[in-house]
Amino acid sequence: MTIKNDGTHPNDPMPARPTGILSRIRSHLARLGRDRGGVAAIEFAFVAPVLLVTYFMTMEVSQGLEVSKKTGRIAIIVGDLVTQQQSLNKADLDAIMRIGEAVIQPYNRSKPSIYVTAIEITNEDTPKAKVAWSRKLVNGAANNYLSVGSTITTVPDELMIAGSFLIRAESSLEYTPVVVWSAGDEAAFGMASAFDKLDMSDRYYLRPRMSQKVACNDC
Repeated sequence: MTIKNDGTHPNDPMPARPTGILSRIRSHLARLGRDRGGVAAIEFAFVAPVLLVTYFMTMEVSQGLEVSKKTGRIAIIVGDLVTQQQSLNKADLDAIMRIGEAVIQPYNRSKPSIYVTAIEITNEDTPKAKVAWSRKLVNGAANNYLSVGSTITTVPDELMIAGSFLIRAESSLEYTPVVVWSAGDEAAFGMASAFDKLDMSDRYYLRPRMSQKVACNDC
């Protein structure tokens, strides 16, 4: 009797090959290759971040433009109300500036700063711009601003008319993007500090409408 090295007899039947298992594996792989059920989910996983970024950018740009317009509107409203007075006092000025502060609503991530300055142009060969009175509203608190009698060098040349009187109204706002404001810490979103706050400001020069000068009795 001849015995093979593996211990089997030459006449023993050959073991059955696992053709059934291989066939099922190939069948499953082919069916998986034809399956398109997860394609939409994969595509959505790629597209969703782009859609979200686009949405937030569109919302932020539109809101930022609106707040910028309102910031300029604060200055023109405050200046217009002041120039309609013949005289006023600190309480009147503060009330007018608080009206301007309300214009920015419903934006409430930061408060606007408002500055009102009365400027007298001297009767000299070379006129100078001198502060008659000045008041500001910053972080909700009203205080005196520029020193009376100090010189201002930023008045446009076309407004430097000897003996004239001007009211300068200024407004500024540090605009905080909604994502940074919601997070409370820009580092949480990996944002650079350059995008933490955006400075918005505007300035207007107006002339008195009811008298030659607008006096402030207790400024």
